[in-house]
Amino acid sequence: MTGPCSYDAIKRGLDIIASAAGLVILSPVIAATALLVAAKLGRPVIFAQERPGKDGRIFTLYKFRSMRAIDESLGWMTDADRLTPFGIRLRSTSLDELPSLWNVLRGDMSVVGPRPLLVEYLARYTPEQARRHEVRPGITGLAQVTGRNAISWENKFEQDVRYVDRRSLALDLRIVAATVRSVIKREGISAKGHVTAKKFGDHDD
Repeated sequence: MTGPCSYDAIKRGLDIIASAAGLVILSPVIAATALLVAAKLGRPVIFAQERPGKDGRIFTLYKFRSMRAIDESLGWMTDADRLTPFGIRLRSTSLDELPSLWNVLRGDMSVVGPRPLLVEYLARYTPEQARRHEVRPGITGLAQVTGRNAISWENKFEQDVRYVDRRSLALDLRIVAATVRSVIKREGISAKGHVTAKKFGDHDD
């Protein structure tokens, strides 16, 4: 029986196989999604942003754009202003995450792990919450199948650390299966009162 640390080498091998296969098999879906994003939201079709990975090392995360560009003249300033019905559908199906398979193949991310959050959050974590960076961040994770954006930040971080301590092939397979169910049901896409999730550190109104 392998423990969390001894599982990591196996997990990396599985990530390489899964991401490479996904990029090839899903290439028609990726191409079609890119064309739709270009038609609905314009270019660039890829959203790229720096995020902290394992041990807090910064990498560039790739996703499909799901929001319009900020435009003060049109009043497109907040997430609510910029997120279109197309963007909502894109997020609800998780098709916006497909370019992140490249991050997995590169070794920035894993298929399963704590979600990579904003760099500005690094200074806000408690030492216990910061343990989420002991592993590679994931496209999906325990917190996502526990409630995605509908649960509190504290609950998300508890689930992230729980994953770090209990990571295994069996747990990863359960999380992937639960992710598929969650996407089909389109659960937990947004936090209450927000179009996505409120920022970590923001207080409820």
